[in-house]
Amino acid sequence: MKGSSCKAAQEIIAEVNSPEEYESCDVSNPIRMYTDGIDGIPLDGEGIRYFVSGKEESCKNGLKLHVEVMPFGNPEPERPRVAVAAAAPTTPSGSARLYGSSVLLLAGLWLCYMAI
Repeated sequence: MKGSSCKAAQEIIAEVNSPEEYESCDVSNPIRMYTDGIDGIPLDGEGIRYFVSGKEESCKNGLKLHVEVMPFGNPEPERPRVAVAAAAPTTPSGSARLYGSSVLLLAGLWLCYMAI
């Protein structure tokens, strides 16, 4: 699979700083806004990253993703997995534990699918 892309008119994606901003869909102070529609997101360093739709309504409806970046080559007994929850105020949103650049393809596909 070569990858996928979304048109910029469909969604603006914001990377936010904290789990609180992620849960509340607060994009008032983002780390970065991805507006080009075909953005690559480098996953430098380990840790949890938070991505939400720039449109509050879409974000509140579940168009958000948090990603745990693991060190490359870490012997993990589990295969990469994705758990997506139904959009509801009291239900956790989608989450993923992925390695390196594989999250880029997954996030692009997921965001394009959700924008349809």
